[in-house]
Order: sequence, then C-alpha cells, then structure tokens
Amino acid sequence: MRHFIIAAIALMVCFQIEAVAQRDKMSKAEREAAWRAERLRKRAAEKAKMAEADSIAFTQAVAALQSGSWALEASNITFNNGITRFVTSSTNYIAVNAGEGTVQTAFNNSNINSPNGLGGVTLEGSVWGERMGRDENGNIFYSFSIQGTGISAVVYVTLTAGTNQASATVNANYSGNRMVFNGYLYPYSSAGIFEGQPSY
Repeated sequence: MRHFIIAAIALMVCFQIEAVAQRDKMSKAEREAAWRAERLRKRAAEKAKMAEADSIAFTQAVAALQSGSWALEASNITFNNGITRFVTSSTNYIAVNAGEGTVQTAFNNSNINSPNGLGGVTLEGSVWGERMGRDENGNIFYSFSIQGTGISAVVYVTLTAGTNQASATVNANYSGNRMVFNGYLYPYSSAGIFEGQPSY
C-alpha cells in the first residue's frame, strides 16, 4: 500500500511537471507571437513615417521647381560614354536661382589646379525657356535652357512621384556631350551645396 501511494504521488508530480512545461511552452509561443506582432507594428510605423517624409520632400521639391529656386545634389554622375562616377553631393550639383543656373562637377576635392579648384568645372549662365509637366503616374518633368560663357545646354529634370529623388540630363547644344546627374532635389535655400571658382 505504501508503495502504491508513493507511485501515485510520483505520477501526480510527473503530470504537474508536464502541465507546467506545457504552460511554459505556450507562454513562450505567445511571447514570440507578441514580439513578432510588435516588430511588424514598428516596421509599419517607420514605413508610414518615411512615406510622410517623402511626401513632404516631394511637395517641397515641386514648389522649388515652380518657383525657379532649387538645387539637385548628385550622388552619382553618368557620362556620355556610359561610365558612372559616385560623387560628393555638396560639390556636384545643378542649381537654379533668380534666373541664373549653375552646373558643377568636382571629382577630386584635393585638386586645387582644376578650373574650379575642386577637381572639376563650375559653369554658370542665364536660365530661360522653363517648361514643367506631370505624367499619369505623378512624375514631374521640367526642362530649361542655360546659356553662359562656358555653357550652352538644355537640361531635362525628372522628379520621381512621391519623393524628392531626381535625375537631370545636361545636353550640350554644340558638342553633343551629355551628362546625367542622379540624386535629390531640394529648395535652393535649404540645399547643402558649395560652389567653387567659376570656370569661365
């Protein structure tokens, strides 16, 4: 009888241990599910915040183009031969302000012997013939001509819908050379650009 009671107690203890283990196992699964749900919630919130910031940046970029006061800071430039170079955005840009335009390249900031002292050229001229449109997807297309001592070109800007990401193609009128600046477009007043010595 005594052995039977001990066996019964041992069996009850085993059942209780198993029950606790099952409860702990379920709690772990529930905790993992809650963690996953919280992670998804945070990601959704971050995505919504980024989308809102992109929307604001896009609105500001459109207004900047409309006012004729903007700068496209390039992260890379593609040349006529198809070669692409990654560049510093503050010194590689296209800018328009108060009827004047600037196209600047700077591939080696230590090259003080270059025309603009930044390893590239800085070309300035008067802006005219601005045109602006929008396609069915909301992308903005903007073009203008720039004429100066060292530059005569037509510039075509594409602003991607919902963001301030943009590209600008500079087509030289006489040489046929072409460069594409890829980067982000900002109002001129808030752009972080640094101008070198004008090349001409």
